[in-house]
Amino acid sequence: MIWKTDASHTTVNFVARHMMLSKVRGEFQDFDIDFNLDTAHPEQATVEARIQTASIFTKDEKRDAHLRSADFFDAESYPEMVFKSSRIERTGNESAKLHGDLTIRGVTKPVTLDVSYLGSSKSPWGATSIGFEASTKINREDWGLTWNVALETGGWLVAKEITISIETEFVQQPESVQEPLAADAVRSGATAAVKGERTQVGVN
Repeated sequence: MIWKTDASHTTVNFVARHMMLSKVRGEFQDFDIDFNLDTAHPEQATVEARIQTASIFTKDEKRDAHLRSADFFDAESYPEMVFKSSRIERTGNESAKLHGDLTIRGVTKPVTLDVSYLGSSKSPWGATSIGFEASTKINREDWGLTWNVALETGGWLVAKEITISIETEFVQQPESVQEPLAADAVRSGATAAVKGERTQVGVN
């Protein structure tokens, strides 16, 4: 069953310490999440998220430009971060651990997100939506994001540990949207079979 991201009700956020003091909060504003879920077997769900690194936003233009540069994400050379799930481990009726691989700057490392299921609702227009929250912590240096400046008082300008949090809504796609795809596949197979028969007749 295919679910489409409701982008206007989905956020991909991160938090990092600045100068060992305050927290810098940011988000990625351009992303696409493919989510396949059979509600009868949620442990078999699959997730693939593609996040455009150039869409980073921290409310500071100079900082955002630096984060897009080769010192950090190198958005020109690596325009996407990609997460692909590998398995889901249920930890409760409404919670799970989502295991998968995260690729940043061409480096792929395993990560685990703690996921909470927020429930399901139907809109006044008849669409069914489901909501989730997910979070994890990573060491950015594991993906080659090593730029930093040592402080005279000790410590570093930018923390190594990054907290990632995602809040998302997915909208179930009606069967009428999925059926044409299957029909196209059947028609393509039938056309190929007819062409094959014509070729064989020509040879004989």
